[in-house]
Amino acid sequence: MENILIASFDLEVGGVERSLISMLNNFNYTDYHVDVMLYSHTGDFMDQLPVQPNLLKESETYKTFRMSIKDTFKAGHPIMGLARLLAKYKAVRNQTSETGYRQMQYMWKYALPFLPKLDTAYDVAISYLWPHYFVAEKVDAKTKIAWIHTDFSVVETDKTMDVSMWMKFDYIIAVSEECKKAFINKYPILKKKVIVIENITSPDLIQALSAENLENPMIHDNRFKIITVARLSHAKGIDNAVRALKLLKERGCHNLAWYIVGYGGDEAMIRRLISEYDLQDNFFLLGKKINPYPYMKEADLYVQPSRYEGKAVTVSEAQILAKPVLITNYSTAKSQVLDRYDGMICELSVEGIADGIEELYHNLNLRKRLAHHCSRSNFNNSYNELSKLYDLIMSC
Repeated sequence: MENILIASFDLEVGGVERSLISMLNNFNYTDYHVDVMLYSHTGDFMDQLPVQPNLLKESETYKTFRMSIKDTFKAGHPIMGLARLLAKYKAVRNQTSETGYRQMQYMWKYALPFLPKLDTAYDVAISYLWPHYFVAEKVDAKTKIAWIHTDFSVVETDKTMDVSMWMKFDYIIAVSEECKKAFINKYPILKKKVIVIENITSPDLIQALSAENLENPMIHDNRFKIITVARLSHAKGIDNAVRALKLLKERGCHNLAWYIVGYGGDEAMIRRLISEYDLQDNFFLLGKKINPYPYMKEADLYVQPSRYEGKAVTVSEAQILAKPVLITNYSTAKSQVLDRYDGMICELSVEGIADGIEELYHNLNLRKRLAHHCSRSNFNNSYNELSKLYDLIMSC
């Protein structure tokens, strides 16, 4: 029996975490022994972790990566706190549109000498979430695999540091063909390592969860209802969604309500935009929801206004619920939907989002056609995609 390690940060509510839970729920535990390493045993999805894999004991040192710098010092980890401060300082000096990626890289760089190694040796070690330094540097395994969940053509990282880390892995898994292409364009030296394994989807579970009876303000809203399930972050473009709704109202589309399920660091900024544009009665932040599917089910349209994606799990989930979907033309969009067949792709701009929504708002037949094609598609990919992973493991 192969011994496998799967490592990630935590199980907070998010697309990557949801896809990890789906993979673990469909894994073959008869042929493989699986250990799961979470840096922090936190998150609303902890209760959804299946019983078959062995959850390793939480490490106080690694847990600091999910703590504030202040709390890291208070918890008695001054070296980790200093590493975080130094990382923040260096990331700010190398200011980009999103300093978070570089800051996380530098955090690992400065903390690595003080992080403990795992004692167990594995046949295969899988790092499920970037940055992958833990598996690269602190795990003994015959074969190491890293996952890509985002579009690296738009993510600003320290490329030299990144390549050095990626070279420690035997295989790199991208969640879509477009995600793979974007990664290889940035790191052509890694081309031979990259393969595609899509996120695992569970249509039967999603359909069942969508029927859950919970408090949902969308049920009693008779307007044209739009739903987005996403982090409140720069990448997901929720600020552009607010601006698009303002533009739609200016065009005379007053019978619209846009609901957002999710949480994140941009919440205060988004609330200011909602207030500034006087959209309090049209744009609603519902917060974190463990089960977003009843909200999706009540919507007339699912919209993904992202600036970039690897492959948005929530778009596939909306399609499973036979919802017409509109996504922006991020570089990996064409691997997500077939334009005007099982979804629509609009220009990645405020005007593009507004144009797409306006067309679908006025065209019921188009919405029905998109939904019909989704209802006839088979989104259950667990066997095919996991078979690719098993083949990879067996070839090692």
